Amino acid sequence: MKWYEALFTNYAKTYDRESYTTGTVTEVDFIEKEINFEKSVKILDVGCGTGRHAIELARRGYQVVGVDLSDSQLARARQKAEESGVQVDFHRQDARQLPFKAEFDLVIMLCEGAFSLMEMDEMNYQILQGAAGALKSGGKFIFNALNALFPLRHSVQDFINESCSDVTSKNHHFDVLTLRDHSTLYVRDDIGVEKTLYCNERYYAPSEINWYLKTLHFKQIDIYGCETGVFSRDVQLTDRHFQMLVIAEK
Repeated sequence: MKWYEALFTNYAKTYDRESYTTGTVTEVDFIEKEINFEKSVKILDVGCGTGRHAIELARRGYQVVGVDLSDSQLARARQKAEESGVQVDFHRQDARQLPFKAEFDLVIMLCEGAFSLMEMDEMNYQILQGAAGALKSGGKFIFNALNALFPLRHSVQDFINESCSDVTSKNHHFDVLTLRDHSTLYVRDDIGVEKTLYCNERYYAPSEINWYLKTLHFKQIDIYGCETGVFSRDVQLTDRHFQMLVIAEK
């Protein structure tokens, strides 16, 4: 089992308590503005997790399909949707093998949503390919990626230590040749099981993201700096941003 699969097994309730999940409402506010509040827009949420963005969008009247690899995350998402009185079409699906062909007006992939977690660059690219293929002509793709400019100037370990989290992450080593951060993650899941996971996450230079999306025939590609709950076209990306916000149009 891959480290990201092990992490999200029986981790749904704990995930929902993480600090980086607190910006859902303002993040969805931004998404709505990007689609001009057009309720006919059909949305695909890749790596939807416990459904926080999908459910909030459905609550506002949008048709949403959410996909994720984790059964326990999806079970929590379905429970939350039922409790919220909204309908979201949740599916277990590997983001590297998305089956959709030109079906959606918007694809979102937020809070890393599978991308950056894969152990090979080719796998991450497959996720971008699937997202591009799922979009209709003129559709929009909004996603986050880890910003490689950050660890070139700052300590990932210090950043993680300063974040409010229920997990402990240690032994961070950023490889400047591969732009990958290797670390050890210690977590306790929803049923009290202690896990030690050896993580491997890919950070991206903005120029890489721009080139990848051009090969997938996106016509307009904009990249910004972002933080949890702070999605804006007014935030210029710098080496101080841990993540970047990417907005691409076909």
